[in-house]
Amino acid sequence: MSRMEPRVNMSPRNPARAAHPSAIPRQDNAHRHGSTEDKSAMTSSLRQASHRSRWHWLVPALAGSAAALGAAALYTRRQTQDAECQYKPIGRFLAVDGVRLHYVERGEGEPIVLIHGNGTMIQDFTVSGLVDRLAERYRVIVIDRPGYGYSTRPRQLWTPNAHAKLFQKALEQLGVEKATVYGHSWGTLVAVALALEAPSLVRGLVLGSGYYYPTLRADTFLLSPPAIPVIGDAMRYTISPLVARVMLPAMIKRMFQPAAVPHRFDCLFPKALMLRPLQLRAAAEDAALMTPSVTDLKRHYGELTIPVAIIAGADDQISDVGRQSARLHQELPGSEFISLPGLGHMIHHLDPDAVANAIVRTAQRSAG
Repeated sequence: MSRMEPRVNMSPRNPARAAHPSAIPRQDNAHRHGSTEDKSAMTSSLRQASHRSRWHWLVPALAGSAAALGAAALYTRRQTQDAECQYKPIGRFLAVDGVRLHYVERGEGEPIVLIHGNGTMIQDFTVSGLVDRLAERYRVIVIDRPGYGYSTRPRQLWTPNAHAKLFQKALEQLGVEKATVYGHSWGTLVAVALALEAPSLVRGLVLGSGYYYPTLRADTFLLSPPAIPVIGDAMRYTISPLVARVMLPAMIKRMFQPAAVPHRFDCLFPKALMLRPLQLRAAAEDAALMTPSVTDLKRHYGELTIPVAIIAGADDQISDVGRQSARLHQELPGSEFISLPGLGHMIHHLDPDAVANAIVRTAQRSAG
């Protein structure tokens, strides 16, 4: 019996695979390719979703900011109306070169003109009692500088020289031919500019707590932003009054240090008027112009030939007495220098008699 050889089945188990050996690899590649596209689409979708989620807060934040600014603007408008309702004009009005000037005039005799500093107004001299003291013997005129109190402030560069030209015309309208002028703080720049601009008008000059030589001042940078066009306008109608309201008590305290703020000032001075948008703009512009203004004026101090009295608080926290008032006194050999021990910047509130006496002595010297 013959041995039977085992039959070997050579036929492929999968005829299709045998006939097309590349079919399955192509299917695998297609599958892989499709999987890659799906993953790429999924990744792109995730990225877009992540991007959307990252900025989803922007619209609500912008809407919230706009609402807050709108509320601040309404609050500022209401506070301004309340302030002007509570503190109405105390004087009369004068129109000069398109500027509506608010002024008070008290007493009779030789004219004395008082020029206030940055941030204040006519009441700086009426509340201190300086006007009443001088009005017993003189005709006292106090003008709200442009943008302060109830004086308007058209858009222009309000340098001390621009103030001086405006005041010269205002005093001409009031029939003033010669006057003794007292300027306080920023008002000293206007007083000096007026004496240089109209030497026949200013017969004597009294400079209180002044700033006469350029120095680096932090308050210049801190107070200037509301003066910037557009951005500053938006600030002073929204956030600036709110910030100023918070900062005002500390600023007033520093103006009087090391002395205490007088009760009369605290009760009677119209502080709410200082927080109005127009006055904030005026104060910001004056702060920005202070250093360049004295840089120009200091070249002309030697031209002052009239009697000059320089008075300051010995412990002034705003204007360094040695670098400012004492230095100017050395530059003007014929000047009188008065240093008041223990007093700060607001000397006409802290010692109105000393300031009034300095003004009277200067008026008498100029008359003689």
